[in-house]
Amino acid sequence: MQTQLFVKFEMKLINTISLVILSYITGMAQELFIHTEPASNIPKGVLNVSLLNESYKEVSIPRNMTVIGLNYGIHPNVSFKLQFSASNHHDKSLSNSILNHYHNGNKTIFYTRNRIYGTKYKYQFNGLHGTIKWRLFNSDHLHEHFRIAAFLEGSYVRSAHDETEPRLLDDCSGVGGGLVFTKLYHKMAASLTLHYIKPSPFTELADQQTHTLYYGDAIGADVSLGYLIYPKKYSNYEEDNYNLYVEFISRMYQKGKYQINHEDILIQSSSLFAGHYVETYFGIQRIIRSNSRLDVSIGIPLYNQSFIHFYPIFTIGWRHQFFLMKRM
Repeated sequence: MQTQLFVKFEMKLINTISLVILSYITGMAQELFIHTEPASNIPKGVLNVSLLNESYKEVSIPRNMTVIGLNYGIHPNVSFKLQFSASNHHDKSLSNSILNHYHNGNKTIFYTRNRIYGTKYKYQFNGLHGTIKWRLFNSDHLHEHFRIAAFLEGSYVRSAHDETEPRLLDDCSGVGGGLVFTKLYHKMAASLTLHYIKPSPFTELADQQTHTLYYGDAIGADVSLGYLIYPKKYSNYEEDNYNLYVEFISRMYQKGKYQINHEDILIQSSSLFAGHYVETYFGIQRIIRSNSRLDVSIGIPLYNQSFIHFYPIFTIGWRHQFFLMKRM
């Protein structure tokens, strides 16, 4: 009798888990954007493990970045993500990368120059990046919803980043935050992310002098569009589905500042000037058995371009969700 009750309870528990998975995937499959986060959160007790690779060719040198991420639902409205990155994007020293000088009599005049593109750098660990996201508002209806979330992010990165544009994931330390607005209607999802980045300066000691590069503050406005192309109707939670994405990533950032022993030097490298751009990413996504996903995308410039990478830029990512549950 006890065995039969236990089996019934176990089957009920399995069915409940299946329904949770199915409702989560079918409710927001086409808003699992590749390059931005939606306002929706992962369910409480779910751990999302991700592996991402971003690559492009800089002149003749392949550049790669690898990111390992852990995203956990700590509350129905709150999630926390921690990411670790490594790349071959940076030299180990700023002074080797963008600093030059000339002599005027007995005086040495320092200035920044454009770095030599296509230089080989060693693959190295950059640092870690954390994000906490709160869902502030949600309005749910049949086959549609609207959600608003806020997020804060911070990073500790020790890369010798030599462009003023900040990217907290792998280029520089700093903090940031913003708001996300996501709308889902039947098979279509759209999201707007507005955010601000406040980077920390990079400091190093070279030739018994203190070198400091102050990166520019930045604001971003990102628009992501997703569309479910298959299946037309779900039959079970193990059914694969495919989504298409178009994402527009825009940045506006301030001019950088380079100091030696706390004195400003002349900025002549274009990558340290203020700038703005919009780039577009086209992606396709496959969700496998409801808890794994494969993302592939290609990015190209739409208006101006970023100095932190060349184009086209390719991204491939794998994510798997673990539904962690306490034993009864």
